Formats: sequence, structure tokens, C-alpha cells
Amino acid sequence: MVPMTRSSRCACRFMMTAGIIYSSLIFSPAQAFCAEPGAHSEGFTTADQAFRALDYEKADSLYTTLLTTSPDNADLYWKLARLNITMAESYSPKETSRRMPYYNKAVDYARKAVALDGNNASAHTWLAAALAVKSDKIGTKEKLARANEIKRELDRALALNPHDDVAWSILGSYYHQVSNIGWMSRFFGNTFVGKMPEGSPEASEHAFKKAISLNPRAIRHYHELALLYIDLHRDKEALEILQAAVNKPILMKSDIRRREEIRSLIRKLSK
Repeated sequence: MVPMTRSSRCACRFMMTAGIIYSSLIFSPAQAFCAEPGAHSEGFTTADQAFRALDYEKADSLYTTLLTTSPDNADLYWKLARLNITMAESYSPKETSRRMPYYNKAVDYARKAVALDGNNASAHTWLAAALAVKSDKIGTKEKLARANEIKRELDRALALNPHDDVAWSILGSYYHQVSNIGWMSRFFGNTFVGKMPEGSPEASEHAFKKAISLNPRAIRHYHELALLYIDLHRDKEALEILQAAVNKPILMKSDIRRREEIRSLIRKLSK
């Protein structure tokens, strides 16, 4: 087995991702297949089914229509945030100009969800996700400025629902990226945006393993844990995780690209 050098993706990713990203920011929300509050009406059920079927245009039309009849439903807004993130991630990571409008809408929808119901765990999860994917596509200063807000949203989400695998997975990415911030970046971060966030590879590993235990079907959780192991030169463990991930179901369109990346990494690590 040939040891891999620090992954260029991991080196470039600064605050989260996406793997997803996947670069790490190819984000894969496994929450789409968990029990969802607020989905009791026929309209919600039909929209949720379209989302699960990867028919994002139909889901967008149905969810948007529901805004006229359920304008104060927090679940509707976080689902729209989730949908816009997944729609953005359907495009190549290089197509930033096509992704950004979806990210902007996702942030707006998620903030609305939190404003409507501050005790809605999924609203906080998807606000953290939206802020993370958006900040990854813009300047370093905003990445630093958003870091603490992202962490606050994740902490709140997990305080409300400690079984949210998506929040745990995002937290794993958060800790991974924070642990990669060099001393120079930390100096300038402390200078311009206040106290820098804390994170470690150990905390990242724990969060990813927790996400996997809660939802062993989600490719993202395995993929991001493997990228962490590669970053730490733990290639044998990375290969084992990737082999466990490669046959997981496609739950999101971005999982197709993840599976391709996983297969590529397996080939490299198996040499």
C-alpha cells in the first residue's frame, strides 16, 4: 500500500463542507430519510416523496406552493433550505456561479425556520449546513466570521436532538476543518473576527463515527471520515471505511459523485 500525501481537497477546504467538497462540500443530507416532523398533510407527503425520489424540480414546486397555505410552518422552511443545498450540490463544485443562488436561498429559508421555531432541531441543523456551504465558496474573512455561528447552530441542534446524524456529520467536518487552520490563520482570525473556534482530529473522528452509528446508510458520513483518516496518514483505516461506503445506496444526487471519488480513493490506497 502506498501512503498518500495530505489530500489536496482537505488542504483546500477551510471551514466545512461538503464534502462536502469536496472538495468536502459535496453535501449529502441523510436526514432526508429520517422521520420528519411536519409532514402529516398530503401536500407535505407528496413533496417529501418527490425529494426522496431525487425529483428536485417537482419537490421545489410543491414545497414552494405550500408556502401560500403554510407560511408559518418552520418545517417547510428548513426543508426548502435542505432542498436548495441539495440542488446546488447537483452541480459540479467548479460551477460556483450556478451553486451560489441556491446557497443564498438556503440561508434565507433556514433563518426563517429558526425565527419561526427556535426549538426546531432541524432548522438549526440546516442553517448550519447552509452557512457552511456558502462560506466555503467565498472569502477567508467570512469563513472565519461564520465559524462560530455555525458551531452555535450545531450545538443548538444537537442539544434539541442528539440523534440527528446530519448535525453530527457536519460537526465532524467542522472539527476537521478547524483542526487544519494554521497558526497564521488563527492569528489573523483572532485579530479580525475575535476568538477562533476550537477543534481536533479526535473530535472530528468521534462526530463522524456517531453519525455513522445513527445512520449507517449515508455515504457522506463514511466518505468524510475516510478523508480525515487520509489527512492523518491513517491509510489502512481510510481504505476500510471507503470499502464499507462504496456500496451504500444513492440517497442524494451528490452521492453519485461521492461514490466516484470513493472508488478513485480505493484504487489509490490499494496500490
